Amino acid sequence: MTSTARKAPWILARSAQAAVATAAVADALRAAAVRDHYLHPTDASLHKSGFISMIFLNLMNLAIVLFLVWLARSRRNAQELSPQASLPSRGWTIGAWFIPVVNLFITRQLVLDIGRASSASWEQKRDTTLVNLWWVAWITHAVVLTVGGWLAPGSMAFLVVAEALMIAAAVLLGLVIERITALQSAALGATVPVAPLAPA
Repeated sequence: MTSTARKAPWILARSAQAAVATAAVADALRAAAVRDHYLHPTDASLHKSGFISMIFLNLMNLAIVLFLVWLARSRRNAQELSPQASLPSRGWTIGAWFIPVVNLFITRQLVLDIGRASSASWEQKRDTTLVNLWWVAWITHAVVLTVGGWLAPGSMAFLVVAEALMIAAAVLLGLVIERITALQSAALGATVPVAPLAPA
């Protein structure tokens, strides 16, 4: 039986969504300020880019913490809803994001596993595609940023593409958070655990 005291983490979800969106906007401002300093280096541009970069870093750290807390809470709910589902431990759910290379592949699967276990209403094609689009946007953003820094530092084209991908990733992550939280909110009202879905 599911616990009637357990609730979907809506406050965490909204907080994470707001922090992710704010960090994405701050990243665009940071990138523009850093480019301006690269092209026209002055003490003023150095101070401005450093200040905005510090704000971005703090906002990104906040977004990461809130997202991981939301994810850990969602994993706990998913485990309760689907006791037979094969879900990662709480430590692995968080720790996998900080392991180089592993965090490029395993973490996407963690989100998918939590989503599938959250509700029998998980739509394999639509919901998996949503997670995949978010992940592709995020990884591509990192690749464009890295390649642009090597090949054409200060390039407006690379900056626009990278920041467009960053904002797209933030929007898509917000939708992923919304979808999983909504599924859990509905499923937690049920009187029996949901049946685990077989992975694709």
